[in-house]
This record gives sequence, C-alpha cells and structure tokens, in this order.
Amino acid sequence: MKRLLTSIAISAAVLSANAQNWPEKSVTLVVPFPAGGSTDQVARAVAPRLTEKFKQSFVVDNKAGATGTIGATFVKRAPADGYTFLVTSLGPLVIVPHLIKGLQYDALKDFDLITVAVASPNVLVVPANSPHKNVADVIAFQKANPGKMSFASAGSGSSDHLTAELFWQQTGTKGIHVPYKGGAPAHTDLMGGQVDASFQNINAVAQYIKGGKMRALAITSPKRSPILPDVPTLTEAGVSNVEVASWQAIVAPKGLPRALRDKANAAFVEALNDPAVKEQFTSIGFEMVANTPAEFAAFQQKEYAKWKQVVETGKISIE
Repeated sequence: MKRLLTSIAISAAVLSANAQNWPEKSVTLVVPFPAGGSTDQVARAVAPRLTEKFKQSFVVDNKAGATGTIGATFVKRAPADGYTFLVTSLGPLVIVPHLIKGLQYDALKDFDLITVAVASPNVLVVPANSPHKNVADVIAFQKANPGKMSFASAGSGSSDHLTAELFWQQTGTKGIHVPYKGGAPAHTDLMGGQVDASFQNINAVAQYIKGGKMRALAITSPKRSPILPDVPTLTEAGVSNVEVASWQAIVAPKGLPRALRDKANAAFVEALNDPAVKEQFTSIGFEMVANTPAEFAAFQQKEYAKWKQVVETGKISIE
C-alpha cells in the first residue's frame, strides 16, 4: 500500500510538472476543414497569440474531408499530451455522429473538451431578385409547391443543412436540399439564382447582404443581430423553435491531465478575449463564448440531443 501511494504521489507530481512546463515544443491545432472558413479563422486568430504568450509555435494544420471526420479521427488517435488540439465546428461533435454509421470516434467519449470559442446565428437568405420578400412568402410558396424550393448548404450534415431541415419540420413544409462542397460555391449559385434559398452563417454572408447581392429574411437567434438590425428573428417572423447557433470549439484527445486541461482552457480563453480577436469576430456577427470545460460539456449534451431529434424526425442520412 505504501509503495502504491508513493507511486501515485510521484505520478501526480510528474503530471503537475508537465502541466506547469507546457508547452515545451510546437503545438498543432488541427482544423478538419479547408482553409478560409469560420473554423479555420478561429484557429488562425488564436495561434499567434498563443505563440507569443508561450514562445512556442502553435501551428494550424488543415486536415479536411468526410464532413470533418478525418481531422476529428486524427485528433482522437493523437497522444493526450497537450500538443494536439482539434479546432472544429459543431458538425463533427453533435451532428455528424447521427448521420454517418461506423464513425471512428465517439463524439461524447473520445475528447476532452476545452472551450466553445465563438457562436453565430444562421440567416435565411434568398437571391436579391427573389420574389420572396419575407418568411411568410417562403412558407406560402413551399406549401403551395411541396418539394419545389431549393435550399443550398455548405454540405450534407452542415449547420445550414440541418437548419433547413428543422425549418421544414417546424413549418410543415419541405424543400429540396442542394449540398455544395463548402460555403463559397453555395454563395455563388445563390447570388446567381441557381438555387432559391439558404440558411447561411451570418458572418459568411453579411457582406453580400449589405452589398445588395442577397436578401436576408430572418435570423435564427433569439434576438436581432447588431450587424443586421433590420432583419427579424424567425420567432418575430412567426416561426418558433428554430433557434440555431453555429459554433466553433476546441477539444483535445481524451485523457488530458486535469491540470494541463485547465491550463490549456485558460490559455485559449485568454487568446479569444484578446481585444483584437474579439473585434475581428464580433464585427462580423460572432458572439464570443470562451466558456469552461464543464459549461462546454453541458452544452454539447444539449446540442447532441437536439440534432439527434432533428435527424431522426427527418429520417436524414448521408453516405
């Protein structure tokens, strides 16, 4: 017993020392999507702040593919030593697990949660010359023409895809889902009139709305956005229970020592709260979250259950 207690004490001391000295080498921030998107922006905003703070490189590594699951699986298999983190959207953590069979990771069990970084609502947009002037027009058209109105998304399993599904479920309508390989081509075709509508991240399309290339009909947040104050919420437009936030978060492989997890959380939160970082994101419609691991865990459970119900109700699947 004495030897066991001594061994435990030594192990605890080693773990504490490792956390105190972390990082002692380069840290990799894996982004499971291509460069340029919202998730990539989060990683590239915090990386230089962390590099400056710790005098060690924080390097962004884009491992895109399979709706974010390639990067997520890579991080799940990495050592839980504080030198590999996943900077991800909500998709791989709370949506894709309900859509793809045989995933190589368990989203609720295989990661240590660090923090939810930022969140933003989606906005229902149509082409600038669309005949639909408001949400009531969209609902009326879909009810009169079931399965005729097309909704673009950045890909199957993305928040814009599932927001459309939730919208159809809550309004008793049905449209056509048109998945693209990323947000940019979806934006191009929407502005060109090749598709009829889309629920896009507000930060991704605010410039097009303000530039008169898209018309915003409603946003999915509980209150109006300060960057689009004239756009009503869906609740104001008469559609309840379609409050959706698209969010980015940071996780690590399961098994990160508690002291190291706490130090990493404090470091990422400090970087996110840097005034320049906050201005970069809030100016385009993001809300800074930067919460604790415990708050993140409760939030993930709630989001996981929510999207599970949407997927099961809509009988949605992707190969």
